[in-house]
Amino acid sequence: MSLTFTLDPPVTPALRDGILDLWTDVSNAGGAVGFVAPVEREAIRPELVRHFVAMAEGRTRLLVGEDAEGRVAAAVFLTLNTHRLMTHWLWLYTVMVHPRHQGKGYGRDLLGAAADAARGIDGIEAIRLTCRGGLGLERFYGSCGYKEVGRIPGAIRVAPGDDRDDVIMLLPLG
Repeated sequence: MSLTFTLDPPVTPALRDGILDLWTDVSNAGGAVGFVAPVEREAIRPELVRHFVAMAEGRTRLLVGEDAEGRVAAAVFLTLNTHRLMTHWLWLYTVMVHPRHQGKGYGRDLLGAAADAARGIDGIEAIRLTCRGGLGLERFYGSCGYKEVGRIPGAIRVAPGDDRDDVIMLLPLG
């Protein structure tokens, strides 16, 4: 069974709640999506609202994957650059697949759908993302065609005494 991906879905209360649940569950399962477990939905809500504002302003697009039951199972935000010298690439933020779907290839599917979406945006030639070191994420992204192009040692402080590298990855779309 595969996911059904939708770019720019209508933002409904069900979608909002589905993304909040996804983000919370991914965070609490140890996912590197901007929060450290344990985290409550209400701590995540302001960050989701910031993404929704950027979507309303046309700076960010949302790609959602739903499972066979119609639940939000994966999501990623594609954010355009506003700097006039960098409009030929975009950022991927908050790449998430629900823990119940880990190991099914949905992460690859999500990244493939994101690359297809980016190719459909006029002038976009590459995707850039960052990931938290120490979890093997750079190997996963590498297996999906991304190349490590930079690393900032100790830039992410997960907890006192637990600093991780901020790994910069790039996927050329050509």
